[in-house]
Amino acid sequence: MIRSGVTGQRLAALFLLGCLLFNYPLLSLFTGRGEIFGIPVLYAYVFAAWALFIGLMALAVEKRGD
Repeated sequence: MIRSGVTGQRLAALFLLGCLLFNYPLLSLFTGRGEIFGIPVLYAYVFAAWALFIGLMALAVEKRGD
């Protein structure tokens, strides 16, 4: 039971992080005309944040609660 409580807390914290990462004020920082390797900066940010978010979720679910 303790493990699920710790995992639930980690997932709740990741939910809040996701709300921050994909919310307007932070997204508006990347709406410029710049490009990274030919990809618009906003698209590169969304893809990188999405990949990081999925990786953190996998770690939160697989990691043992201390």
